[in-house]
Amino acid sequence: MKRILRLFTIKTKLEVFMITYALGLGAVKRGQEYMVQYPGNIGKVFFILCTGAVFIAAAKML
Repeated sequence: MKRILRLFTIKTKLEVFMITYALGLGAVKRGQEYMVQYPGNIGKVFFILCTGAVFIAAAKML
């Protein structure tokens, strides 16, 4: 079990940056969908919230 858990442990900053990049891509995609579903300012607010969550997650991991 410990060998499997070691696969999911973040050990280097490079791994953090790769995870942040993947989270960022997903957040931008989701934000774009929000802007289509909710036109106007509320869509833009949701977009900013999606991408802001990535910054918070990255800061927490670093």
